[in-house]
Amino acid sequence: MPELAANTTEATLTEWLVPEQSTVAIGDLIATVETDKASVDVEAETEGVVLRFVVEAGSNVEVGAPIAVIGALGENVDGFDLSSGNVQSNGTNTPLDSAAVEVDNEETHSSMHEAESSTPNLGEVPGAADQSNRGRTFASPLARKISRDAGLELAQMRGTGPGGRIVRRDVAAALEERTASADAAPPTPITQADTTSTQTHARDAAVEGNDVPHTRLRRTIAARLTESKHSAPHFYLRGTAKVDALLTLRAQINEVSNSRISVNDLIVKAVANTHRAIPEMNVIWTPDSVRRFTSVDVAVAVATEDGLMTPVVRAADSISLSTLSALTSDFAERARSGKLRPHELGGGTITVTNLGMYGTEDFSAIINPPHSSILAVGAAKESAVVEDGELVVARIMHFTLSVDHRPVDGAVAARWMREFIASIEKPLGILA
Repeated sequence: MPELAANTTEATLTEWLVPEQSTVAIGDLIATVETDKASVDVEAETEGVVLRFVVEAGSNVEVGAPIAVIGALGENVDGFDLSSGNVQSNGTNTPLDSAAVEVDNEETHSSMHEAESSTPNLGEVPGAADQSNRGRTFASPLARKISRDAGLELAQMRGTGPGGRIVRRDVAAALEERTASADAAPPTPITQADTTSTQTHARDAAVEGNDVPHTRLRRTIAARLTESKHSAPHFYLRGTAKVDALLTLRAQINEVSNSRISVNDLIVKAVANTHRAIPEMNVIWTPDSVRRFTSVDVAVAVATEDGLMTPVVRAADSISLSTLSALTSDFAERARSGKLRPHELGGGTITVTNLGMYGTEDFSAIINPPHSSILAVGAAKESAVVEDGELVVARIMHFTLSVDHRPVDGAVAARWMREFIASIEKPLGILA
């Protein structure tokens, strides 16, 4: 089990993507692992045959503990001690290449650590894995999610992916087939008994309720935000900006740009530029010090069905607007399909969360630890405003900055808000 993020001690192996006795190459996806922050596909670090799964899907596994053995076709793993990160022979077999169970971690490049010795019995007859895997349906995480949401049975689909794995196009085809069948079927008459039964069932369901078990991500969100509210003394600054010039600039950019720029892209860029102008805001609180950063990394909140994800745009103040837009679009798509990498969710000092697309005009957000601030963005609305003593109609947007008072003083946050509002109302500076 690789260490997918710093300070991660364990992860859940949610799904095997290949069966035992299958041949894999370096880089092939072999398993899906869920951490506190994301669902990640684990790649094979060596080529060979998946001789044995050490843990079952759904198991919580310590970082560094073995999860599978990869070796040569027909190689016998009976008698090998898999209770630790090193595969050791009991003296009766040819030792496997240590690369078969070594994890080249992306960040630490360390080999496996010692794990608990509670591993399943590996003295089974070779080939038994094939029997146990018959009847299992292999599908990509995205295909499983789409099929689950649509109420489709994976077992009834034919996979066209590698090794017969069900992928997104297979689920899309099944959805089209179901829609076509539904359109062709004659309507079923509804009787009074059906209506009464439906009403009774709905009433009973409303009384009894429906418990949805917490996911690992939902538990983590709850714990982190509760910790944030309890440990970080929040204070709030509210600002209102006229955004007619910003919306006009966006329209002009999109007329000549190959990629579509969103209002949120411009806001994220303005936040990054303001952090660069007010470096006292580019900080976080630690038990021993206030940590200041030279790189301006901005997290962007993305709503998914499993919860809120906050991928981080690195050096957001120094990259172009088109690059920033491409990054945020990619992050949003992969966040909703569970494909974000753990390192993409760490770092930064501020988060931008935007509920304007839902029509929300004004709200306050809880700081995402260890960040020191979060900017809540509302919808652009036409309002009556006074300009040079005249009452005019302008499109305005409300912003609320939540700030951790431990590393940031009120005057510093006020300077930040003033600088930010000015950049929104005179948006050409955002492109500088």
